Amino acid sequence: MANNLAKNGIAPYRKQGRGLIGENIINFSFDGREYQGREGDTLASALLASGVLLMGRSFKYHRPRGVVGAGSEEPNALVVFDRGAGRVATNVRATTLEIFEGLVARSQNNWPSLKTDLGAFNNMFSMFFPAGFYNKTFMWPKSFWDKVYEPFIRGMAGLGPAPTEPDADVYASIYGHCETLIVGAGPAGIAAALADAKT
Repeated sequence: MANNLAKNGIAPYRKQGRGLIGENIINFSFDGREYQGREGDTLASALLASGVLLMGRSFKYHRPRGVVGAGSEEPNALVVFDRGAGRVATNVRATTLEIFEGLVARSQNNWPSLKTDLGAFNNMFSMFFPAGFYNKTFMWPKSFWDKVYEPFIRGMAGLGPAPTEPDADVYASIYGHCETLIVGAGPAGIAAALADAKT
């Protein structure tokens, strides 16, 4: 029902007259469902206004997660979105991604869907999965690592899919060059700096 209300331009959970958003309606999709937001909305604010609270799964146990932050500190609502030409951006915080017309975003770290994630079975065995348990558990037999253990662990880890196409964007780069680089400011570093300064 929340989705239908949002499609009619009425966000059931938005306080009217509050926030720094415009009046223009923007159409976008999240996990294959169509939504509407307002100009200036982030993906998180538009989804919250439409009644969507579940936006991600926890990294290890795949527990359901929603938004807990308002900006770049958000740890849970990490999404993937299509940048066009076969390029994707992964691990983008929904709280910092401003929606735009035609945005196609999806959640990550779940299968087959965000709501019904089979990876959540890990939660039932959490007492057997202490931090670093895989350092000892997946050592034997050694031949299983490349073909069995590593693909399974990577598939369960919540880092999002890697891009398959080259990045066509150009980024500014600065290369700093120096004749001498001294790392550390202890007695040895100071002595090295003094010795180099005299030459």
